[in-house]
Parts: sequence; structure tokens; C-alpha cells
Amino acid sequence: MMTYARLISIAICVFWLLPASASELVDGPVNARVLRVIDGDTFEAEALVWPGHRVRVAVRIRGIDAPELRSRCRAEKRAAMQAKAALERLIEGRQVVLSHVGGGKYYGRVLADAAIAAGPSIAEALITQGLVRHYGNGRRVLFCDNRDANGAS
Repeated sequence: MMTYARLISIAICVFWLLPASASELVDGPVNARVLRVIDGDTFEAEALVWPGHRVRVAVRIRGIDAPELRSRCRAEKRAAMQAKAALERLIEGRQVVLSHVGGGKYYGRVLADAAIAAGPSIAEALITQGLVRHYGNGRRVLFCDNRDANGAS
């Protein structure tokens, strides 16, 4: 038989995993361990949400847009692989700090500012390397023109 405290813990975990609306933010900081890099602007992490409770979540880094790995444009695919490799070198297996964590349109991922524990903003580090673009939630700017999209590059 489940105890009342266990039921409350389960309910809180389920609530934490539900997508948040764009207006709901967890200010943070939330400490997390990077489990794997998914692409140039997304990684999977295990976040410590409160003592003894961790949540595995995909995190989309706020403020940047990386080239797409699934693009039909070869030049964009190459750029996407470079962005992913740079993000892996920067954070894979490391501790990061998430802040301003929210949900919204990001397909099961959370959107968050992310920084290396006691270090720089991950978004700014990737922008400085020229591997991603600034992104402000507007229309996505294509990395390839129509000529490139057909595999010409």
C-alpha cells in the first residue's frame, strides 16, 4: 500500500514532467548533469529538482539556433555535425546550471539558459565559435539557399 508521502512525490514528479506554458518559468538555478548531446542546440540532462529527486529531460538552449542534422543540404549537415561536436566537447558528461527553464513549442523539451557550472554561457560560447546563430523565437533563418537544399553543396 502506498503511503500518502509517496503518492504526493509521484504527483509532483508527474507535474514536473508536464509541458509548461510559455509563461511558466522556473527561475533556477537548477543543477544538471549532461548525459548526451542531441544536436548543436539540444542536450539530454539529469536535473536535480529537489534533494533525492532527479528528472531526465531534453534541454533546448535558449537564444541560439544550430544547423539541422536532418537537413537535405549537405553544407548544413556538415555545419550541424561541427556544432554538435563543439557542444559535446564543451559539456558532455559535465555539470551545467539551468535557469529560466520553461516549456512551450519545443516538442517535449524544455527551453533554458544553460551555463557550464561556474563558467560561461553555453550559447555565447557556441556563438563566439561561429557554429550557431542568435535566435529570438522568430522565424528560423535557413542555413542553405534553395540551390544548396538540393544537395549541391
